[in-house]
Amino acid sequence: MKMKNMKSGKEQTRNEYMADGIRLVRNEGGATLGLSTDSGVKLIEADGFLFKDLNRDGKLDKYEDWRLSARERAEDLAGRMTVEQIAGLMLYSAHQMVPAMPMGPFGAATYGGKSFPESGAAPSDLSDQQMAFLEKDNLRHVLVTRVKDNETAARWNNKLQAFAEGIGLGIPANNSSDPRHGIDATKEFNMGAGGTISMWPEEIGLAATFDPALVRKFGETAAREYRALGIATALSPQIDLATDPRWGRFNGTFGEHPGLAADMARAYCDGFQTTLDEEGKSLGWGAGSVNAMVKHWPGGGTGEGGRDAHFNYGKYAVYPGGNFKQHMVPFTEGAFKLEGGTGCASAVMPYYTVSAGQDGAADEEAGNAYSRHIIGKLLREDQSYEGVVCTDWGVTGNEGPDVDTFSGKCWGAETLTIAERHYRILMAGVDQFGGNNDAGPVLEAYRMGVAEHGEPWMRKRFEQSAVRLLMNIFRVGLFENPYLDVAGTVEIVGRSDFMSEGYKAQLKSIVLLKNRHGILPLAKGTKVYIPERHTPAMKGWFGMGTPERTAPPVSLEIAGRTFTVVGTPGEAECALVFIRGPINPMMQAGYSREDRAAGGNGYVPISLRYRPYTADLARETSLAGGDPLEGFANRSYRGKTGCTPNESDLDLVLDTRRVMGDKPVLVMLHLERPAIVAEFEPVADALVVSFGVQDQALFDMLSGVAEPSGLLPIQIPDGMTTVETQCEDLPLDMTCHCDLEGNAYDFGFGLSWSGVIRDERTARYVRHV
Repeated sequence: MKMKNMKSGKEQTRNEYMADGIRLVRNEGGATLGLSTDSGVKLIEADGFLFKDLNRDGKLDKYEDWRLSARERAEDLAGRMTVEQIAGLMLYSAHQMVPAMPMGPFGAATYGGKSFPESGAAPSDLSDQQMAFLEKDNLRHVLVTRVKDNETAARWNNKLQAFAEGIGLGIPANNSSDPRHGIDATKEFNMGAGGTISMWPEEIGLAATFDPALVRKFGETAAREYRALGIATALSPQIDLATDPRWGRFNGTFGEHPGLAADMARAYCDGFQTTLDEEGKSLGWGAGSVNAMVKHWPGGGTGEGGRDAHFNYGKYAVYPGGNFKQHMVPFTEGAFKLEGGTGCASAVMPYYTVSAGQDGAADEEAGNAYSRHIIGKLLREDQSYEGVVCTDWGVTGNEGPDVDTFSGKCWGAETLTIAERHYRILMAGVDQFGGNNDAGPVLEAYRMGVAEHGEPWMRKRFEQSAVRLLMNIFRVGLFENPYLDVAGTVEIVGRSDFMSEGYKAQLKSIVLLKNRHGILPLAKGTKVYIPERHTPAMKGWFGMGTPERTAPPVSLEIAGRTFTVVGTPGEAECALVFIRGPINPMMQAGYSREDRAAGGNGYVPISLRYRPYTADLARETSLAGGDPLEGFANRSYRGKTGCTPNESDLDLVLDTRRVMGDKPVLVMLHLERPAIVAEFEPVADALVVSFGVQDQALFDMLSGVAEPSGLLPIQIPDGMTTVETQCEDLPLDMTCHCDLEGNAYDFGFGLSWSGVIRDERTARYVRHV
């Protein structure tokens, strides 16, 4: 269509089209604009270009001018916002499912006052609660979890953005996600087929590749899929140094090596945040960028005894080795020193932990988000960090009735009111409150600041956070076009080449630890016996249980495409035994109500072995402790016994060895953290470790379609004595298991078909700490 330049009299050709109620206009030599036909927003013209009149005042304001820098626009908009609007910008929603469910751990949802099944609403419609927090609370940061399908995600995004565009100053929503590229193990990989979304190893599996370039490729691919789903912020990567092997979140990290973790963090953030041109060259920030929120500052992998701070019983991080500073290396040398043109990870999330002994004054010790020293001094001042700092979810909520209740995580600030917690966090240098849909406590915190510092000072403090938050929305192009082409979403997400890249990464993450007599690779068609695996009943997040079951551990259909699967040991040429490392569900890790009921303090050991373990060498007095819910400070578990619910996995290996006689037994071990393999390694002819891969990837490796190249990103301890006596904060400080072949299962160890891998990766990282 032709549009006349009203100032110069020139004419410019612009492309314009409509789809699903979205109007798209492309400025030649400038930005493509997207706006909803229902939002009431019009286009205005200046200097021969078109702009969105987001506040409907009929003139071009600085924040509406896409020719200006993100900072100029953010500062202009922040100055126009009311205190109530800035407070809404500081909110980060609780977990949102699409469609929203009538019941769940994050509250009930309705559509027109009815539950979704009763309402007749489309899956992509906004719930009553979503419309309320957008309009009433001015919330603009939305955490998206489960979605019905990719098409629904795109349509929901467009409805959400149209709603936001039509109210207030027209600020778009910045949708986000926790990692969503995990594995559906039983899905078959077909080189030419697409999927729901590309599947990659867990972070610890990416670390096992020892290949930062691969991790950057993952980031680039994931960013394409995220933006096609309407997601502009990744609540990742998790770059804590996992220096305690018992920690329940070990598998979400890049391991315990500071240098490797820093390189992987840099590659991940560069991949997500960098917009590339058609030739793959970096453009820095742009419409293809996804903000990376790195977590958890200043490192969350040192919980005493391996306990996790999602629960009161794990709220203390300890540093018996005096190694606090090294835990910041993945941030300071990785995520804060990017190479792709965006400079630095755009957001940081502190962990729930109280960093014991690190908070300057002992009477100020509280969760990291509350700490002026951890946030204001170490992050803001020492690192000159000007990005967004967002709390982890629920840090301002009240703690539950018991120390193992999944509830608020106001560690160290239990006696403050909810509003006082918000105020203390703001004064520490934090910008945003994860999991809070309600602006009320933020506004009350503002009034507290006015009372203490005066209105001009507190208004300036609010605007400071608003600018940081707005820059992350401006830089990724959401103000110009937050809308999705639904057909494009369906085409892009899970595209066949993305699926292929993810599958190649899975293969590269598999680690071969033992290959006695060169039993691997197996010939195609080998007769294999795959014994069924018993999965015990367990409690997971929010106390929800999973029932026990006995079933094949992998897809026998997929196995049968490579090998001949037989039903008895007598028919088999070898056995393939699939097990998991000792399981310690976070709900059951390190605390026991049964122990407390029997007169104990409730604290029990977290074991990395299958058989029961008694912690005779545990500390007699814990390094940290104390809580309003407990009348004691010593959280020691010395002399107590810890058990893992999947002891049957060890029995499965030993029983299979017995029934197979002299025939080979090959063990496939899925790890989420280190494990004591000494209990079964001597009876295994081969040992393969994976960190979240499809079944087919294992069969391709076992049959020689792919050669193993992964390296251990962890240490495999020789027993629980070294686990108990290592320091929670020190990397690579355990004595490692040595197998019958004479190989130590240390960081960086792995086998190929030719033997021990020694290459440029091991030269760079092994033992260089």
